[in-house]
Amino acid sequence: MDFLVGLGYKHISFDLWLTLIKSNPNYKSKRNQLFKDFFEIEYNIEIVSQKVRYYDVVCNSINEKTGKNIDTDEIYLLILSSLGYDLNKLNRKMLEEFYKESEKIFFENEPMFINSNTHQIFNDLKNNGITMNVLSNTGFIKGKTLRLLLDKNNLGGFFDFQIYSDECNYSKPNIEIFNLVYDRIAIKNSFSKSQVLHIGDNLIADCDGAKAFGFSTLHFKN
Repeated sequence: MDFLVGLGYKHISFDLWLTLIKSNPNYKSKRNQLFKDFFEIEYNIEIVSQKVRYYDVVCNSINEKTGKNIDTDEIYLLILSSLGYDLNKLNRKMLEEFYKESEKIFFENEPMFINSNTHQIFNDLKNNGITMNVLSNTGFIKGKTLRLLLDKNNLGGFFDFQIYSDECNYSKPNIEIFNLVYDRIAIKNSFSKSQVLHIGDNLIADCDGAKAFGFSTLHFKN
């Protein structure tokens, strides 16, 4: 991304999934097995995995269409209901405990960084006076966990701020979430919208959303 320096951008907003990181191939299967065991689901793991994948895609699509955010717990409740689980047996404590266990698996099977030179890239951008943020839609993994991931990998300090859909109840491509980015930038700087570049892999959520708000965009193809 060295070519970005000198193009006139003052601030870069980065999508996270499939732009900076990608899922560890071992994570989802282990998370699904935990889900089956924790809630004592009788269906085999293949059916459980199919349900998880189905609602992952559906809820992500709903978020993109409505611009709102379906909470992590709500997604899991939909999956449990589709598997015939009696939701009356559930309480907040159980859901919180399950998330803690799934978070452990997440960090035992951490996502992989798409570019091995990520630290150097961010360091070069920062040294050239470019400020940065993360703007990410979330699903099964909450923003608080992703913050921990970036800090654990010594990346959190590169960003002026991080915005996650589960924390603000907006999802890309809703222009409201891009407005949140611009408002946060404006606290310290008075950049024009065209001086802000949003980089992401999703043409609808990232490129169309950012462009509709007035940001410059770059479609990242992994």
